[in-house]
Amino acid sequence: MKSFPRINRAYNRVFQPGRLSIGLVVPIERYADGPVPKMQEHLQRVKLGEQLGFSAVWVRDVPFNVPAFGDAGQTFDPFTYLGYLAGQTTDIALGVASVALPLHHPVHVAKSAATIDQLSDGRLILGVASGDRPSEYPAMGIDFEDRGARFRDAFAYIRKAQENFPRLAPGHFGELNGTMDILPKPAGRRIPLLMTGYSRQTLQWNAEHADGWMYYPRQLGQQQFTIAQWRKLIPAVQEIDKPFVQPLYVILEANDDYKPRPIQLGFQTGINHLIDYFHRIQEAGVNHVALNLRFNSGNIENTMAYLADKVLPHFHPKNQIVA
Repeated sequence: MKSFPRINRAYNRVFQPGRLSIGLVVPIERYADGPVPKMQEHLQRVKLGEQLGFSAVWVRDVPFNVPAFGDAGQTFDPFTYLGYLAGQTTDIALGVASVALPLHHPVHVAKSAATIDQLSDGRLILGVASGDRPSEYPAMGIDFEDRGARFRDAFAYIRKAQENFPRLAPGHFGELNGTMDILPKPAGRRIPLLMTGYSRQTLQWNAEHADGWMYYPRQLGQQQFTIAQWRKLIPAVQEIDKPFVQPLYVILEANDDYKPRPIQLGFQTGINHLIDYFHRIQEAGVNHVALNLRFNSGNIENTMAYLADKVLPHFHPKNQIVA
């Protein structure tokens, strides 16, 4: 089995070939009745997630509360919030899923990401995307139809920013001529960049440039085929492999044998069927799943503890972040 590249402490721990690790999407709370969470006890729940052995927490980049979208995420700015979490945790990976690159100047993304990576001793994983909410673009004076090209330029800019006195030809965000540097640099080899969806790019572009792929839940056979097609393209770029990540909304029922009932981007289920599903997606090539408990009806802390007790031992073992 091919290995994954070694990039930083978080990436090295969360992503291991042939293994599934499990993380949590912030906010870790129920807010099924509206788009805005209360963000109460959020820090305690992130700390509890780390204590219980979940491998990562994921925050989202949601610049505007768009009613049609129906989810304001954690409401806090992702980088400011991760800086806060970096000082309150020690082991858990800090993920962004995902920064809409066309809506930000990449120098700010690069500087913020490297700062979090330094402050957390290499615990940042950065998901990047082209963005999918058309109403946000005119609010920032940006052409929605141009987001694919802007995404590529921003991606290249962030990569270059991690070099010393970088050089980059002019694009949507300016040029880098080698006379100025961008500090700080990441704690690890670089900031791991995971592409979300297709971001207006080809699968080949994804395989060539990204450090991994984040894609939405699909029927198992379809997901397995998609992952296989993507991984066939990777050997043309490098000898080693790259990880695959997916989110999953879960409503965990008290009846352990409750049969799965589909909900948007996930399902309502008992723990036994959830464990079986995780084994199946692990076999299909998924390396990490980010659980979203937004619609969960039970007590959040109890649900987290039950998942940790019943699910985590089957998969990525609780351990320290790999150096």
